[in-house]
Amino acid sequence: MEKIYQFLVWSSVFFYWLLIASVTIRVALKRRALGVSIAWLMIIYIVPIVGVILYLLLGELNLGKTRAERSKSMFEPYRYWLESFNQCEVYRSQHEISLSRPVHDLCLKRTGIPAITGNQLSLQSETSNILRAITRDIENAKRSLNMVFYIWQPGGHTNDVAKAACDAAGRGVTVRIMLDSAGSKVFFKSHWPDKMRQSGIELVEALAVSPFRMFLRRLDIRQHRKIIIIDNTVGYTGSMNMVDPRFFKQNVGVGQWIDIMVKAEGPAVPILNSIFAWDWEVETGLRHLPDLPKCCLLEQREHAKHVMQITPSGPGMPDGIIQQVLMLSIHQAKESLTITTPYLIPSESLMDALQTTAQRGVTVNIIIPAKNDSLMVDWASRSFFNDLLRADVNIYRFHGGLLHTKSVMVDESFCLIGTVNLDMRSLWLNFELTLYVEDPNFCRDLIALQKAYIEVSTTISLQEWQRRPVFNRPIEQFFYMFSPLL
Repeated sequence: MEKIYQFLVWSSVFFYWLLIASVTIRVALKRRALGVSIAWLMIIYIVPIVGVILYLLLGELNLGKTRAERSKSMFEPYRYWLESFNQCEVYRSQHEISLSRPVHDLCLKRTGIPAITGNQLSLQSETSNILRAITRDIENAKRSLNMVFYIWQPGGHTNDVAKAACDAAGRGVTVRIMLDSAGSKVFFKSHWPDKMRQSGIELVEALAVSPFRMFLRRLDIRQHRKIIIIDNTVGYTGSMNMVDPRFFKQNVGVGQWIDIMVKAEGPAVPILNSIFAWDWEVETGLRHLPDLPKCCLLEQREHAKHVMQITPSGPGMPDGIIQQVLMLSIHQAKESLTITTPYLIPSESLMDALQTTAQRGVTVNIIIPAKNDSLMVDWASRSFFNDLLRADVNIYRFHGGLLHTKSVMVDESFCLIGTVNLDMRSLWLNFELTLYVEDPNFCRDLIALQKAYIEVSTTISLQEWQRRPVFNRPIEQFFYMFSPLL
């Protein structure tokens, strides 16, 4: 009996060692960012069994077998569709002399998406006006309406958008709506899904969250894009979810969410539509590639001759493409760089780029919300302040609500706007979208908006930050160690 007991004990010890060793080797062989690997190893060693389970569930980019196979087979057909844009000379006439050429070359090589001209753009920053404009455009829809959002929260003006979509479906418009399962869980518990489906809308719950799927797909991969396409001619994208801030997260004490959207008309809209088609096919297996735009330049439009590059990212797409575009843009800065982001948890390479840019004499401004809806993210963000301030980066804390705008302005000449937060989840995990815009008038509007944000912000000085309470520092350091996973 004693020998059996000893055998069981030694077998258990060996099995435990084999499990930890196997997962450690697996983490090391993935060759990811060093900080990510170290963070996972810490979790595995501090809470061994729980850490191993968490790693198997959340540690690797596993989209699921069906979606992964679809994505792999889709890439060439979509690339072939995108190649048609290079056949129209007027859409690419500015590339040889524009600042966007490096980004264009990168995105064309890796995603097949070219930078294009011929677009009319407008920057919209007042949420009520944005929702009213979307409602009016949907009311005028004649053929199709495609929408994808991370969060759709019923209440306020979003109900007007939902009603307009139902009415559009009722008059024969093809309406397809895809919403992230986790982000839109309140919506899926409301009466709206039944009402939409009864009206004829094709409504899809993307990346469904279920305990039965946890070992088949990584559950924290989220559909984080925000896109609206109407009749393949009018498009919206930006940082705003389908929420009315007056009715969204009013109990968390951060104020109303502050967002922007870009309205586009021109040849960029079918590209946005093709990204929606990609997401729809990954989730459903059904292909609905949009019609190609006519090869004509909108010369009479204010923004028509300026360059716009659309860059999507996510599982099945080229790894780290948006971070590459962001890094390339930061390194192009010669005079100024202004960033707005709700979540500041930069990767090692991005952190180094921000410090280096400031240290070579570029004015680097980062605007973040003074209060954050995520306690972990708030503490993790603070852990980067000391190094950024020492490099002469200006950090502004916005007091006008939860600043959710994701934007980058470089030398007041070109900008990035989209859905991407400066954290590892956005840059490496979720389905995201960024617009690169080289347009003086459009950039002027964004510059004015960023200055308005700064006017209601307070600046953090290095001396002030070093006088913060001593007991804050170990908390910051604790969350810093796990920041690559947030």
